[in-house]
Amino acid sequence: MEKIKASAYGRTYSSYDSDAISKVTFYDVAIEYETHYFAVVCFKTKGYGCREYLYEVSSNTQRLYAQNYEESAGAAFWNYIQPYAEVLNCSPDFD
Repeated sequence: MEKIKASAYGRTYSSYDSDAISKVTFYDVAIEYETHYFAVVCFKTKGYGCREYLYEVSSNTQRLYAQNYEESAGAAFWNYIQPYAEVLNCSPDFD
């Protein structure tokens, strides 16, 4: 995750009213001449701060999330980011 964050400029969408999601930052990263798309989701923790998880997503995920997160960051996460949870297999287990 730190390599992704250091290698590209990210676009962050903050969610002040969400109970679970603090912010989501999207990165476009060129790896071996191919662009890969990542979302770093920061889930709120008790007290201050958040815990980050990395998702590799599709090229249109950022656009879809951006269009919907203000209405509900949680719903936008479940609809557009969570479906990619098994790509890198490093997301939290919600079961």
